[in-house]
Amino acid sequence: MNFKLFYLAKQFGPLLVLCAGALIGAILLGDFVTFEAVQQNRQTLVTFRDAHFGLMVLGFLSFYVLIVSFSLPGASVTSITGGFLFGLTLGTVLNVIAASIGAIAIFLAVKAGLGKLAVQKLDKLGGRMARLREKLVENEISVLLMLRLLPIIPFFAVNIVSALVGIKLKNFVFTTVLGIIPGALVFTWIGVGIGEVLDQSGTPDLSLIWSPQVLGPLIGLALLVGAPAFFRFFKSKEY
Repeated sequence: MNFKLFYLAKQFGPLLVLCAGALIGAILLGDFVTFEAVQQNRQTLVTFRDAHFGLMVLGFLSFYVLIVSFSLPGASVTSITGGFLFGLTLGTVLNVIAASIGAIAIFLAVKAGLGKLAVQKLDKLGGRMARLREKLVENEISVLLMLRLLPIIPFFAVNIVSALVGIKLKNFVFTTVLGIIPGALVFTWIGVGIGEVLDQSGTPDLSLIWSPQVLGPLIGLALLVGAPAFFRFFKSKEY
């Protein structure tokens, strides 16, 4: 009996921790990670960064990882904050590292808790759902890269679905790190110029991310990456 409880705790424990953290974080941090909060605390953040740069880097990474791991609101605000605190190069690197670690944490937790059960269920159903999962797994790198590049499907949803359909960990890590670089670069770049906006008591405008100049190349790159996978998918006579 104790062995069974240990097995269940090992299998579902990480997933339960993430779910509990997501609930608690949504309640406590709902009004905290906002542009207004960044504006009010900007000088404090900058002063602490200048006095304790290493601690600021560690604190920023830890906070961002928690935001992503628990699927909490405020990831875009945190990315932009990384830009004005650390500059374009270091800010982008830190944003990519933190977002990737958080995504991997979700992936592993879901995969350990529900991944095997979901894969077995889909395969047991057979028919269209089983073939769909099979095609996705066959083209997982192309499909995941496209999903990462296109800011349409929520980031946390891609993490969860990837675990549920049986995506390989190494391919998930590769596509996550590579696929989020363009988006991270854009948000960090916005953050680089945020100091002047905040000094003028303004509120950063995220409409830039949806402008044709920014969104167009991202969509084109995503379609280019995903085209081979979709071509093979629809060409297959088995589906």
